[in-house]
Amino acid sequence: MKKLVPKICRVIGVPGAIVITCAAATWLILGCAATKQSGEVAAGTNPTAVEKSGAQLWAENCVRCHNIRSPSSYSSAQWEVAMMHMRVRANLTPEEHKKILEFLRSGSGVAR
Repeated sequence: MKKLVPKICRVIGVPGAIVITCAAATWLILGCAATKQSGEVAAGTNPTAVEKSGAQLWAENCVRCHNIRSPSSYSSAQWEVAMMHMRVRANLTPEEHKKILEFLRSGSGVAR
């Protein structure tokens, strides 16, 4: 760091180095403050998995790796097999698994 500062001062001059230092310090201070505030807001308003519906959990979890399919794409039995596999793969809690499966079964229509 001791060698870097004189090099920067020679290239951009002392006034330029002061401007860059002030800009970096401002960015650091405001960036940390903004992150803390948004974290506080998010922590205060995000519902827990217990409060979320099966549809919300399905949309949040499955879209990470899959194109969203309509619940009517598969029968109730097919969704049950898929959810048994994905419960482990997606690290779903028993409550999340139950709610997502209920949602998918409710929209699957007639068993195929």
